[in-house]
Amino acid sequence: MNEVDRTEQALREALGTLAGGVQAAPDAYRTARGDWLRRERRRRLVLAVLIAVVFTLATLIGLWVLNQAPSDPGVIFSYGVAAPPAGGGL
Repeated sequence: MNEVDRTEQALREALGTLAGGVQAAPDAYRTARGDWLRRERRRRLVLAVLIAVVFTLATLIGLWVLNQAPSDPGVIFSYGVAAPPAGGGL
């Protein structure tokens, strides 16, 4: 055996001994699952609040922009031009 093989074997034995002494808590899965579900709920709540805030801001900005439009009639509603005849003119 060369030096690398002996070092690798010693590390395997040491890690095997260390891993053999580790005992999982009886409710480790339930705790981990509860933590995951809590994080998932919080992520969904944050996403829903963010969507609501963006939608509200977009609506408010749109209303503000519409309110800033000039109130005088534009080219489309120009009353200086003669109106079409009342009979329809067909």
